[in-house]
Amino acid sequence: MRSLIQTVWQVVRPFDGLPRWYPAIASSVLETGGPAAIGALRRLRFAGSDSEVLERLTALDDARRTFTYELVEHPFPVRRSVSTLRVLPVVDSGEAFVEWWSDSEEDAEDAAGVQAFVEELYGNGLTALRHRFTVGSLVPGSAAG
Repeated sequence: MRSLIQTVWQVVRPFDGLPRWYPAIASSVLETGGPAAIGALRRLRFAGSDSEVLERLTALDDARRTFTYELVEHPFPVRRSVSTLRVLPVVDSGEAFVEWWSDSEEDAEDAAGVQAFVEELYGNGLTALRHRFTVGSLVPGSAAG
């Protein structure tokens, strides 16, 4: 039987899989590479908007359950943004702990707004992921999830 941490990793790992668990992302299309190929490019479209971003997968480590990607094309006031998502075990409970963070470079006057946007974006994504595993099914890709 698969552990919860493995199940969570299976859901978040595919680089083109964000719309399957995060409702704010309407679509994710791989423009180059596969869902686990370093250098793969994905184009994300936000739900209820024409806004799109293009991101490149720069690192993937299945043993450590982590991946890193960078913004390539985007409408945001940042010069550079690199994000990492990692799934860790909570040893005493058997639960999974998911971290998602970003390191960016922007003008000083944009820093507070960028930080608030990222906190809201990633916070909403983590809430959606938690909801999938507490309300939805533990089976990735199921209708309930």
